[in-house]
Formats: sequence, C-alpha cells, structure tokens
Amino acid sequence: MFADRKNAGHALRAIPALLLLFFAWTAQAAPVIEQWTTAQGSRVYFVRSAGLPMVDVRVVFAAGSARDGSQHGLAALTSAVLDTGAGQWNADAIAQRLEGVGALMGATVSKDSASLSLRSLTDADKLGVALDTLHTVLTRPLFAAKDFEREKQQVLLGLKQREESPAELAAVAFGKALYGAHPYAHPIDGEIAGVAKLTRNDLINFYRRYYVASNAVLAVVGDLTRAEAEALVERVMTGLPKGEAPAALPPVSDPVAANTVKSPFPSAQTHVLVGAPVLKYGDPDYFPLYVGNHILGGGGFVSRITEEVREKRGLSYSANSYFMPQADKGPFTMSLQTRNDQTAEALQVLMATAQKFIAEGPTEAELQAAQQNIVGGFALRVDSNQKIAEYVAMLGFYGLPLDYLDTFPSKVQAVGVEDIAKAFRARVDPARFQTVLVGGAAK
Repeated sequence: MFADRKNAGHALRAIPALLLLFFAWTAQAAPVIEQWTTAQGSRVYFVRSAGLPMVDVRVVFAAGSARDGSQHGLAALTSAVLDTGAGQWNADAIAQRLEGVGALMGATVSKDSASLSLRSLTDADKLGVALDTLHTVLTRPLFAAKDFEREKQQVLLGLKQREESPAELAAVAFGKALYGAHPYAHPIDGEIAGVAKLTRNDLINFYRRYYVASNAVLAVVGDLTRAEAEALVERVMTGLPKGEAPAALPPVSDPVAANTVKSPFPSAQTHVLVGAPVLKYGDPDYFPLYVGNHILGGGGFVSRITEEVREKRGLSYSANSYFMPQADKGPFTMSLQTRNDQTAEALQVLMATAQKFIAEGPTEAELQAAQQNIVGGFALRVDSNQKIAEYVAMLGFYGLPLDYLDTFPSKVQAVGVEDIAKAFRARVDPARFQTVLVGGAAK
C-alpha cells in the first residue's frame, strides 16, 4: 500500500516533465508547410505527409455568404448545386466515379468562403479518376435546371423548418443584431423570400464571378513529392479562368450601445444569446482572448459560466461562450437555454460572471489549467491529413503565418494573467453587448 503511494508520488512529480516533453514533441511534429503561387494567381499550401498513401485537397474561394449582395442565400445555393452535375456526368455518375476509387468529395460554405474538398488514395489510377472528377466539377459544372430546382426546394424546406426552431431563430436574430447592414448580418442559407426569387442564372453568374483562379487558395496534404503536388494543382486548376479576386469586405462597425431583442416563441425554454463583434483572424489579441475565453466559458465544465449558471444554480443544462474569428470582426457569443421563469435570473448571472471576468481577469491557477488543457489537446487537432488540410487551408485563406501550427503551443503558454485581463477590458465591452431572447420569456 505504501509502495503504491510512493510510486504515485513519483508519477505526479513526473507530470510537469512529461508535459514539457509533450509540448516539445508537439512543436517538432507540426507540419512543414511549403507555399507557392500559380501562374494564374492561385495560392498553394502543401504539406508532405509520408506514411499513408492518401492525399487531401481543399480548394477555397472568397465566395461565402458575405458575397451574396442583396440576394441572400446565393452563395450557399451555388455551393449546393455545384457538385450535382458536371461535364457529361449527373450526380449519380459523379458519385459512382468517386465510389469506384474510394474517394470522397464535398462542398461547404461559410460567411467568408466556399470550398471543394477531395480525399483520395495516391495510387496513380485511383488518384487520376478522383482528380479528373474534381477538375470537371470545378471547371465545368452544369447547374442543370432540374438540379437547381431540387436543391432550391430543399433549401426552402429547411428554411421553413427553421421557423419552428427557437435556437435557429435566435441565431438569425443575433446575427442581425450584431451586424446590422453589414454582409455578415444575414444567415448563410438566406431567408425564404430571397431564396424563392433566386434563378439558375443567378448561380451561374455568381460562379463565374467568384470561382476563379485568382480568388482561389489550395491546400494539399498527403504522400506526395513537391513536384507531384505541383502537377496535381495544375491538373485540378487548368481551365479555370484567372478572373479577379474580389474587393475586401466593408469594415464591421461596433454597436453603439447595448440593446435587447425579444422574439416570443411558444416554447417552454428561452434561448439567450449575448455578445458583440470582436475578433478577426490575425488579431494581435487573438491568443489572450482565446485562452481567456477557455476560462470564461469555452472550457466546458471547468469554465466559470458553466460553474455559475449550471453547477451552482441549475439554471441551464448548457451555458458557454466562444469567439468565432472571421476575415473581419467575428462574434463573441455567450449562450444558454433556460426555463422561461428562470430567464431573468439566468441572464443576470451570465452577465455578472462576464463582467467580473472582464474587470478582474483569471487567476493564475485558472490560467495554468487552461493552458495545459489547450496545449494537451492540440495534437488531436492535427492528427490526420484531413484535419491538417483544413487548418492549412484556413491559414492560407486568412493569410496567417506559415509557422502558425508550429508556434501555437508556445503562444498559448506565453499568455499571462494580465495579458488576458488587458485584452478583455479593451476588446469585450458589455456596454455594447447585444442580447437576443427567443422563447416564452420573450413575451
């Protein structure tokens, strides 16, 4: 029994040394990113990952919903229809080609970007089929009338279903409250009235404007040489017009004052969202705000918001906070769901917890625990080619340093208590918070 305790003591004393070794290993294991620009102006980011005969490719365009203009939902519908038919193939033929070689392809869209992704084996015959399929979808999409109508009706059905979800209605209202007339304000998939008016030609024109080589960022991660990666990029992008990169988005304006939006909904719970636009990629306060939020509301059961709202008072099953950086100021959001009769109390506790943290910052013990948790889980973020490709595409699209993954752990560890307090006091202002209530308590 005593021997077990002695061994346990040795083990506990060894933890700091093991953590240091792990951190050092993480930094050394970070992927090496090579970068070049094609003759057509596409920026390419390549990571050679030997061992598995696989390659992941992501082609990202500045073609997200912020480029919709007055036609809300246009970017999302364009992305949805893009891979439903290309060249001589319909959606079934495309799926059969990919399935036949064990490849996967997908399309996604966000506020800032739209992307096509491909995962394939590197065997020449299989990779050739997969790349030809991606190339054809990218350069010769059909936007067939029947595919357009089918996808449009599916989007409209989803938007109608959104009207029955207080959580989704709250998210829509929150975006409008934070961003007003800015292109970030409307939901990615648009609204019923606007989507109903979209035509096939609208999608074709959007595709021709934004899906061009000079507006593209490519991430390639896999068991390839640099020469093979260059050939892959050429094979995928050949035939795509050079075009022009779009102008930068208009700057996000901070809310001038705090405001509360109430939307009654016949539900037993009320959804509460509170926050303001704060953080963009590349912001010098990124790491203090990121680490600080892990303590405030992003660290799950060990965060202050969860402790105060859920554990101490039982006012909500889920309560949290997060930053969502974008090309310009993305939202800082605090959220919870609570019984209608507890809404006022839950909101008061949420605000008091945030205000105390902003005023005082974290304790040294909270900071150390957060740093260990963040850095300890970092390896899981880059433990597959697919995850690395997602990160590398993000770095390239937002123009972040190539050593971002290399230096991430050390930058997290370099954050101090006063760094967090200073950043939150300067950047997170409760006097500008927008509050959205959707549910029975909003009456």
